[in-house]
Amino acid sequence: MAFGINRTELKNWKRKVKNGDIAFLTHFWIDDRFPGCQTVTKVGCIDIRKLTKWGKKYDLKEEWIDMHDQFPHFDLFGTKQKEVLIKEKMWMHILRFNL
Repeated sequence: MAFGINRTELKNWKRKVKNGDIAFLTHFWIDDRFPGCQTVTKVGCIDIRKLTKWGKKYDLKEEWIDMHDQFPHFDLFGTKQKEVLIKEKMWMHILRFNL
């Protein structure tokens, strides 16, 4: 279950993904499969080659891409999430979600 974002933020992420940009969306998240993880960052791009190349910088494998029809993305959480957000200088995501 996702929460902590608004409709405008979600629409902006979707627009950027569809435009071929590398887009970030962080939100609170509860999933029993990942105990202790309270947030997730979705990094998406409709251009799979571009998304795969971006992911290689962070040792993310192409097979980890959630191949959502319109919004392919990596799901980042835990230490990898924080590492990527720091390297990408996504300070507002880090501060807003207390990472």
